[in-house]
Amino acid sequence: MDDKQVKDEKFSLDAIEKTFASYKKGQMFDGVVLIKRNDGAIFNIGGKNDAFLPKGEVQDFDKILIGDRFKVVITNSKNEEGMIEVSKDLADNQILQTQNASRLKLGSTFSFVPSSYNDDGIISKMGEYEIFVPNNEVSIKFHDKRKCVGRQFEAVVTEIDKQEKKIIASIKLLEEQIQKTNEELFWNSIFINKIVKGKIKKIMPYGAFVEVDGVDCFLHISNISYRHISSPEEVIKVGQELKFKVIEVDRINKKVALSLKALEDSPKLAAIKQLKVGEIYKGVVVKILKFGAIIKLENGASGLLHIKNATEENNRQIYEIVKLDQEVRVQVLDKDEQDEKVSFNLVEVL
Repeated sequence: MDDKQVKDEKFSLDAIEKTFASYKKGQMFDGVVLIKRNDGAIFNIGGKNDAFLPKGEVQDFDKILIGDRFKVVITNSKNEEGMIEVSKDLADNQILQTQNASRLKLGSTFSFVPSSYNDDGIISKMGEYEIFVPNNEVSIKFHDKRKCVGRQFEAVVTEIDKQEKKIIASIKLLEEQIQKTNEELFWNSIFINKIVKGKIKKIMPYGAFVEVDGVDCFLHISNISYRHISSPEEVIKVGQELKFKVIEVDRINKKVALSLKALEDSPKLAAIKQLKVGEIYKGVVVKILKFGAIIKLENGASGLLHIKNATEENNRQIYEIVKLDQEVRVQVLDKDEQDEKVSFNLVEVL
């Protein structure tokens, strides 16, 4: 039947009135445009009361003609004019959703938003189809069904009853499949010294579990900060997303150790970076060795004063030149930031 035949078809109000006894919000009906106004159209879906189709509830309102027939959904039982309000856009969307649902097959994946729940599971609508997810298939992430309502989920079809227009689905099965794939990718790509982004999942007195690409990794309290802390919560919080450095990978036992402080300069390295080769600094002798002495500077950097850089006399010992806790002035001969080493030349014993 073409559009002209549809428009020319005699529309019987009496027949429709006998078919429908009452109107409820959310119901879908066929109807016909009776009058077109600037703000919308008077639309009859049967019975004595006409409905009002607001202009904003129809795409391409200007193309709507008197006599056009199409489906609408009731959005309001009565407006201020005493007419039922309807929506063509909402009906078109529901029709599309029904068509999409009818195309789903066993094993198909789809998105949906649960609208309610009962003792057996969570429920939603996809056009004329009911979507039902049993309790044991709800989610590995949400144990409280109430928290599922209003959230968007991906699910996989496990049963279809097209006659009853009902789809049984599993969120859990799809989540497990995705988790397995993510874990395989994770273990194929993880390595020591890799920088990863993770989310603090759980904090304990001795450290924290960090989720990286869906895999739980461990951050020990000793790897959180260079400064002494009595609790991880002095530095990190649950839900916080941070970058970490991988410091240990155990593929057999599926364990990964992370470090937060490894991404920062150690206090020793920070102090070494402040030094300039050739400059003279004041320090103190903190350790005497056979071949030299360890000098600690005022900024906290320490390094080696080799005997050959303390005297030109070959037969002298380092303890003859400097004493433990003695203040000295030394010149920076060389520094190695990667290995955190500094070498000094003795300038003056204070």
